[in-house]
Amino acid sequence: MYKNIFKPVLDLIFSLVAFIILLPMFLILILFFTIANNGKPFFFQTRPGKNNRVFKIVKFKTMNDRKDSNGNLLADEDRLTSIGRFVRKTSLDEIPQLLNVIKGDMSLVGPRPLLIEYLSLYDEDQVRRHEVRPGITGWAQVNGRNAISWQEKFRLDVWYVDHISLLLDIKIICLTIVKVFKSEGITSEKSVTIEKFEGNQER
Repeated sequence: MYKNIFKPVLDLIFSLVAFIILLPMFLILILFFTIANNGKPFFFQTRPGKNNRVFKIVKFKTMNDRKDSNGNLLADEDRLTSIGRFVRKTSLDEIPQLLNVIKGDMSLVGPRPLLIEYLSLYDEDQVRRHEVRPGITGWAQVNGRNAISWQEKFRLDVWYVDHISLLLDIKIICLTIVKVFKSEGITSEKSVTIEKFEGNQER
């Protein structure tokens, strides 16, 4: 009953309240990112949600579009702006996703929405992460975030699907707040962004 009835209602209520509280910060960041990214403060990308339904996620655009002499985008670490680095460290780049929660595309807590191209790479257990709405934060995020392997992330995502409850969601939100203040697990050792999932041959 919680997963199908109470959780969506609580998501809507708390995301609306959070967005209203964070609105001044939201508007200030829009201004900074508009300046940093030549009038483009937001990053939009299609992602698969519950039951693989595709939606458009919105985040602050933390990397610019600088290219090399051949017209190719520079490496992520070269395109990450100063304001982008700050909001990633503080997780403020996730604020716009409250709008995704309000729309019903996402939940406050759930497996993170990943790239559509990964759908064909999941095994029959990993794909179960799409049995629930994706979240702004999740069990994998408070247990390593970008510092753990893809296989461990998926294992934690599926564990969450099987154990979803109000108390677990409250625990995840509390742990998320602690992680944000400690800036733990934000990036992997190899890049400012997480490496792409290449399939289960990585095991």
